[in-house]
Amino acid sequence: MDQRDDTILIVGGGPVGLTLAWRLTLAGLPVRLFEADDHIVDQLRASTFHPPTLDLFEDAGITDELIENGRITPTWQVRMHATGERAEFDLAVLAGETNHPYRLQCRQAILSRAIAARLPDGVIRFGATVDAVSQDETGVSLTIGDETVHGAYLVGCEGARSLVREAIGAEFIGGTYPEETVLVTTHFPFEDHLDGLSGVNYIWKPDGTYSLLRLPDLWRISLHPRAGQSVEDFMNDDVIRAHMAEVIPAAGRMDIIEKRIYRVHHRVATQYRKGRMFIAGDAAHLNSPKGGMGLNGGVHDAWVLADKLAAVANGGDESVLDEYERQRLPIARDDIVSQADANRARMNTRDETKRRDHLAELQAIAADPDKARAFLLRSSMILGLRRSEALL
Repeated sequence: MDQRDDTILIVGGGPVGLTLAWRLTLAGLPVRLFEADDHIVDQLRASTFHPPTLDLFEDAGITDELIENGRITPTWQVRMHATGERAEFDLAVLAGETNHPYRLQCRQAILSRAIAARLPDGVIRFGATVDAVSQDETGVSLTIGDETVHGAYLVGCEGARSLVREAIGAEFIGGTYPEETVLVTTHFPFEDHLDGLSGVNYIWKPDGTYSLLRLPDLWRISLHPRAGQSVEDFMNDDVIRAHMAEVIPAAGRMDIIEKRIYRVHHRVATQYRKGRMFIAGDAAHLNSPKGGMGLNGGVHDAWVLADKLAAVANGGDESVLDEYERQRLPIARDDIVSQADANRARMNTRDETKRRDHLAELQAIAADPDKARAFLLRSSMILGLRRSEALL
């Protein structure tokens, strides 16, 4: 069935696509969103919400829902497992910069469900795999099986293998890091075994690194197989327990609720728009999850793009749409991906002297309120969103 020619079509129903759809409906624009899964998936995915993202959702009451279902984390730390030495950053120094001077740890599905509940009936179509997209000077179209849907604009929010990114001819510059990461969730009480543990912890251990993020009722662990260890072997529950028992003996008996393996990519598309087609979120940029910037950056993409599309729909010149790429691509390249890569490089350091140098540098920053504020303005993505607004 064909849709109205002024409808904005969105491919991908994750948090980025849903945010875009919701913002466009608030502006009174007709929207259709197509998601290949038949429901909102609640898996081991993003779980960190940074202050500016919480600020954006505040007026709609969505931030309150996230807080109700999440865990406020006012501090985060980098630490040495062997000695317990650490650099701890307290986001309270950002109190004058944001209404939410903390990180919030909450499963991304909570955000997706909160937004979906605010969308008019008929906007989301689940179980709809888009096979092809196209455009001409008058509009866009997508195909689902034998069906063709027409619209005015089309936005790809469908992730790393974006069909829309391919259609606009964008290269995906960057690469894939060699290591693989295993995510595990457990009820094991790490806070009882590691002194002074924060809610977000990036930890050096003698032969590598691991991280611990605390959600409301469980811990989320990021682990890496050793060199020469197959992923298949490492994904065995007993192997995971044995790996953790090397650093915390009691963790050899921990429960394992979920586990997932992934590769870390660092890529930015060479363009975000061609004609009537756009890309946002993971379709436009991929980064290491250390620092929790991917989901937040994608939401910020959607926020900016919705404003541009609404401005044109309300009579603005189409040149306004060029501002989207101009505002968001440099932030992905220079803030999101570069910071995530720096975080990864720091934590992947094996040399003990370099680790101590990194730790001493971070401790000095954390101890100086002015330096800590400047550091956290960038790492919490407040500065990046402000820079985006200034790139008009």
